[in-house]
Formats: sequence, C-alpha cells, structure tokens
Amino acid sequence: MNSRANDPTWQTGRSQPERVFLVGVEFSSRSAAGRGAETRSSKDRQAGPDDLAASRSRQQSTGKVPPSARVARSAAASHLHAEDEEHCGFSAEESMAELRELATSAGAAVIGEFLQRRQKPDAATLIGSGKVEELKGAVASSSPDLVIFDHELTPSQQRNLERELDLRVIDRTQLILDIFARHARTREGQLQVELAQLQYLLPRLAGRGVQMSQLGGGIGTRGPGETQLETDRRKIYRHIRHVKEQLENVRRIRGQQRQRRESVPIATVALVGYTNAGKSTLFNALTNAGVLESKRMFATLDPTLRSVTLPSRRQVLLSDTVGFIRNLPHTLVSAFRATLEEVQRASLLLHVSDATSPTAAEQQAQVEEVLRELESQDKPRLYVMNKVDLLPEKKRDSLRDTESVIHVSAAKGLGLDRLLERIDELIAEDPVRRVRMRVPQSEGKALAMLDAKARVYAREYREGYVDLDLQAPESLLRRMKSFVRE
Repeated sequence: MNSRANDPTWQTGRSQPERVFLVGVEFSSRSAAGRGAETRSSKDRQAGPDDLAASRSRQQSTGKVPPSARVARSAAASHLHAEDEEHCGFSAEESMAELRELATSAGAAVIGEFLQRRQKPDAATLIGSGKVEELKGAVASSSPDLVIFDHELTPSQQRNLERELDLRVIDRTQLILDIFARHARTREGQLQVELAQLQYLLPRLAGRGVQMSQLGGGIGTRGPGETQLETDRRKIYRHIRHVKEQLENVRRIRGQQRQRRESVPIATVALVGYTNAGKSTLFNALTNAGVLESKRMFATLDPTLRSVTLPSRRQVLLSDTVGFIRNLPHTLVSAFRATLEEVQRASLLLHVSDATSPTAAEQQAQVEEVLRELESQDKPRLYVMNKVDLLPEKKRDSLRDTESVIHVSAAKGLGLDRLLERIDELIAEDPVRRVRMRVPQSEGKALAMLDAKARVYAREYREGYVDLDLQAPESLLRRMKSFVRE
C-alpha cells in the first residue's frame, strides 16, 4: 500500500518533468466573502492605484473566524479555515491559476485539475471521503506522479490522502519550499531554505506506527524504548540549531557590511512586491546589474545590492529582495530574516505591482501583510505600477502619476526618469543644497569631482578661477567647503 508515496527513488533521475494533478478547495463562507472582496477590488481598480490602501484596510478587517470554523472537528482544521478566511480577496479560480503558475515554476507539467466547494474543511482529508473517492478516479485516469493541494494540509490529512490515493501528496507550502530550494544559489540562500524545510518537516514525522519503535534492552526494561520518531526529532532539532548558528554568522557578517555602508551617508532603497511583478526587470533597468529576469515565480531568490545615481547626483543603494506571495509560509519569513533585514533597514521601500493584474489590490494587501510581520509597515514607500506597456492604449493614456504612485514599464524604459526624480525627492539622507563656488583652474581634481557628483547650472571662467552655480550633496560640500563662496 502507498508504495509510490514511500519510494524515494521514483522522484529522482527523471528526464521528463513531473506530471502533477492540482486540487483546489473553496469553503462556502470564503466564497461569499470572496465575492464581496472581488466586488470591492473591482471598485478599487476603477478608482485608481491611490485607493488601493483603503481596499487593503477593508479586506484585512474581514478576517474574522466564522462559526463553521469554530465547530470544525479539530483545532488544526479550524486554524486552517480561519487562515483561509484572511485571504478571501482571491477567488477559487484565481487561486488555482496561481497554483498552476507555481507548479510550472517548479518544473512540473500540469495534467489535470480538481476544484471542490464545501461548507467546511474535513479534519481527516480536508475534502471529505466522498470527494476522495472522486479524486481517486480522476487520478487513476490521468496517472500523475504527484498531487498538489492549494491549501495547507495538516500532517494527518497529508498521510491519510497519500494512503487513500497511493500517491505522493504535497500542499502549497511544500511546493513553495521546493521552488525556493531550486532557485537558491548562494550559501546564505541555501541555508535559509534548509532551515525552512526542516521546520516544515518536524511536525510531519509522526504517524509511521510501531515499526519505528526500538526495543529496550537490559534488566527492568518494559515495552519499547526510544522510538525512531524521537531519534529523528532529536537529529532534526540538532540540525536546526546548527543551521541557525550558521545563519547567525551570516547575520553578523551582513551587520558588519551594513555598518561599513552606514558610515558613508548612502541611503538604501529596497524593492518589495508580489512575485512576478517585475522587480528584477526594474532592478536591471535602473542599475544594469544583469540579474536573472524570468516570468516564473521566485526566479530571483538571493538578494542583490547595486548603486544608483539620482538626478541630484546623490548615490543610493538599490536592493532587490525575494518576492512575496499569498499565504507565504511563516517558516520562510522566519528563515529569510537575514536577507529581509535589508527591507527593515531601508530608507525607502519601492512597492512594485503588476498594473495588468486583475488582483493587484489583493496582491498589494499580501505584501503589506508580510511587511507587518517584518515590522516594516511604517517605512516610507513609493508605489510603482509596472508593466503599463501591456495595458490598452486608452487605459495607459488615462494614468496619472501622484506623489505616492508612479507608473512605469521596466521592460520598455517608460517612466524611469520620473521614478528616479521621485526617489530623489523622498530620500532624506545626505540632503542637497544649491551654492556658488569659486575653484582655481589648477584644481583639476576638485573640478572633475564636482562635474561627476554635482549638478552644475552655470559655469564662468575668469582670472584663473572657475565660478560655479551648482547643487551638491552635503557630503560633497563638506569636502569642498574651502571653495564655497556663501
């Protein structure tokens, strides 16, 4: 029984992509709330990007646990239902479309889908025994390698489903962890993914039965001794401690690097946003960094820092961070704190959204939720609506930038000058000042530095001197204070 689910060899050495079958579940109370949220979202989009913050506030206020969740047969099932209620902005179809995109990003081939609507979650299998039988028939006719649920499964639900389907079953969280593991390139990223996977695995060790018991030996021993489960748990706890120690070293090194950066008055601007909103494309357009751009989710995982020169000739550090997603596993948020510290330390957040997405307001709400987990909800931010080149021409012409919202196309280079100007206005570090200077013509090095790092409005040569009317950062003016005439 469950031979394929327990055989680790069938997953490896594959020349073809894994064939997966997707299962979505929508609960009736969520459906009703989702329709209301969808109506509100439509109104938000008609009102424009400036009203998205109000939409997020209204959505978050609906996250109450309904009576059906309180009477669920297990605390775990009730918790999952309440968690699902908090994210009611996505319809079941939109959620399945996102799961399909996640599966594709993991290198899988989707061969079938199954969507169920029910009153409340079943504690044993999530979808109920009748639907399990129906799912067994659908799975038998399509012969997938794997079944993926668009809902977090408790350990017991996952085991019960694998036993009934005789097939490996994973949930959305495990799928996201797998994508992160595929895309982690640096040692830091690999450690963070490993920690998240271990924390996810720990509560799922139970349920392997008495075959895990090790009989005790010696006089006075009665019954089984330490079980294999306890041994495995102890090993995982030990491994988690080891990984956390290594990550603490990463955090310490990052802290030292940050201290060196902060000794120079250079602000950090962090890109945040929903996965696949075009953050890496925007990062490359502003910095020419050449980081990977892909339509697949979480294509960019490891953080990247590059310098950007603003119109005032000030320099800032632009940070490209990992993308967020609906129901981002808490273990990932916790494990990636070393990387996400760049968000916490940033002077300004650029919240990048896909202007073409029908769920832009809901996606922004999910990003704001993760920022609250990072205690970065009060950071100054600028909303960047990306991919406007894909909008209909009439819609694109009607867009207007505001103090808080800038419309750009990173792929086509549209609106980037206005974006840099607005960043320049919002950055408080190393403020600029307009002054007049008189520099001897023999001071070639000083003149070259002023040309490179200041905005020169007027230049006049007289009697061996160069009179300049310019705007420059305070850090540069302090170095050139002997030439300042005012």
